[in-house]
Amino acid sequence: MPLSEHEQRLLDEMERNLYGHDADVTSTAFVGMPRPNYRAIVLGVLIALAGLGGLLAGVMTHMIVIGIVGFVLMFVGVLVAAKPGAPASPTDKKPRSAGSSFMQRMEQRWDERDGGRL
Repeated sequence: MPLSEHEQRLLDEMERNLYGHDADVTSTAFVGMPRPNYRAIVLGVLIALAGLGGLLAGVMTHMIVIGIVGFVLMFVGVLVAAKPGAPASPTDKKPRSAGSSFMQRMEQRWDERDGGRL
């Protein structure tokens, strides 16, 4: 069933608004978000696993002190793993030798699709 003229105009207007706002969203979406600190995550997970082992050992041997130390180690491990990394800035990006970035290539393909060339 074909769209009426009014529906077609509304659809075209919605598409124009989407294209106009899409570039703004993709260009500013990740600016200022902290990058994950993988070293801290791995270290935190290892400390938390050691703490879990200590907690289990304390429960199995009925030694409260070992269980408490294990729990504290687990807590410290989670805190270390959840430590935020350095904030990402636009200057941190390394230029690609291939030319354009992934997002630019995807935007170009989208524009080509919109133009009927793809």
